Amino acid sequence: MNPKTETAPDQGSQKDARDGDEDARTAGIPVFNPATGDVVETVPTDGPTDVAATVARVRSNQAEWEALGIKGRHTKLDLLRDWVLDNSERITDSMQLETGKVRAEAANEGFYVADQINFYGRKAGRWIGEERVRPHSLITASRKLRIQYRPYPVVGLISPWNFPLVLSLGDAIPALMAGAVVVMKPSEFTPLTLGMIVDAWHDEIGGPDVMACVNGAAETATALIDESDFIGFTGSDRTGKLVMARAAETLTPVSLELGGKDPMIVLDGADLDRAAEAAAWGGMMNSGQICMSVERVYVEAPVYDEFIGKLTEKVEGLRQGADGTEFGSEVGAMTSPAQIGIVEDQVEDAIASGAKALTGGSRLEGDGDYFRPTVLVDVDHSMRVMKDETFGPVVGVMKVGDTEEAIRLANETRYGLSATVFGRTGQAEKVARRIECGGVNVNDVLFNALTPGVPMGGWKESGIGWRNGLHGIRKYCRSEAIVTARFPWLPEPFWFPYTPERRGLINRLTRFVTGRGRRRIKG
Repeated sequence: MNPKTETAPDQGSQKDARDGDEDARTAGIPVFNPATGDVVETVPTDGPTDVAATVARVRSNQAEWEALGIKGRHTKLDLLRDWVLDNSERITDSMQLETGKVRAEAANEGFYVADQINFYGRKAGRWIGEERVRPHSLITASRKLRIQYRPYPVVGLISPWNFPLVLSLGDAIPALMAGAVVVMKPSEFTPLTLGMIVDAWHDEIGGPDVMACVNGAAETATALIDESDFIGFTGSDRTGKLVMARAAETLTPVSLELGGKDPMIVLDGADLDRAAEAAAWGGMMNSGQICMSVERVYVEAPVYDEFIGKLTEKVEGLRQGADGTEFGSEVGAMTSPAQIGIVEDQVEDAIASGAKALTGGSRLEGDGDYFRPTVLVDVDHSMRVMKDETFGPVVGVMKVGDTEEAIRLANETRYGLSATVFGRTGQAEKVARRIECGGVNVNDVLFNALTPGVPMGGWKESGIGWRNGLHGIRKYCRSEAIVTARFPWLPEPFWFPYTPERRGLINRLTRFVTGRGRRRIKG
């Protein structure tokens, strides 16, 4: 089968009235408000020909964009930062409409984008500016050695629906700062806010034509893979493998930030109030629709009962619902109707297998796609809710006999994105260093994703490549070695002609340079 028909953005598929018929999909993509079920807007679909034309258009501007240099590109992107800050309420309104987020969480995405611009604006010169390499021997000292970092011309980004700006513009900014041009394909569930900002870049800010959006589902995503020089994808491991397979046909490099089943360990001696707060926020923030959400918690037996009581109380106290322009709720709607079905199936399966919901455990009745914040106990690793990514407001908690059992269970997963350990700092840090994942928070939660100076990426089936930090910008670059002869007027001993005298000289020279002790002069 042609991989083009198999490659799909990781949004799930809606098998209800929201799908519409084939004619409706051809005419455009209806975008729904998850909090009400109402249609917000219909977005035109970009087919393969449209994608190719868009990529060709921005590609034609890449050389000029790269020629601006790091400072020139930073100056342009500062205009985007200022627009985002000046239009934060407009962005938040749009974000709430298409995602169902509560206002406090919808407001954060624009500020993240502004911070990324500031961060990479400060760091790019050091990280991708020309680098001098110190010669390691007398032989290499005869050359001037440098490395320059040149961007992949066109970076294609395929982003999911849970963070429409963080997981699109958050990746686009370092790519643009590196000198690439960017074409983004947002989720068909949440294309509006990103599209609004890209339109503002062209029409209100007056930025150069170096970033664009294309809208659609599988066919659009596959076309973007085919046309790009580098692909960044955020989504499930299942879809990430399809993206990688398609990119392999053209040897297009990829960066894949995939799923997670992130553990939290609570040790005897931990601050249980802080640990329970962290589990509640880390598990329920954004309705649990975060690849790094706390989804499974392992608590040492002496503190298990107290921790469970505190966590349940905090989760029960969360306010849920659409909060309009007010900060009146903590847990919003679920953005994808397909995902709420997955969450419901996992919870029902766990309860049928002996688990107990101390709070929540079902959909919220009424308009919109809401799942009640849920704490499950009496769970084990035979249940899907403790093995597969849930991606919803559900936390499963297990009692463990000791630290070794907690570490073993935390590592007993095909995922390895992030983790959290609560306990006395020294002991918790020792445990953290034994967890098999890309980042561990000690007496904290999710903060590694909010810190642009440290890399964020996954082990195992949680991904390939890293965002943030040095890795987050260099991945968009190709390194090029520049080697210059310091003394071009001198004869080269390694060049033709080969003679016994020259060979003898080279042997003595290389033995002196590479040998140690008596071997430097022997022979």
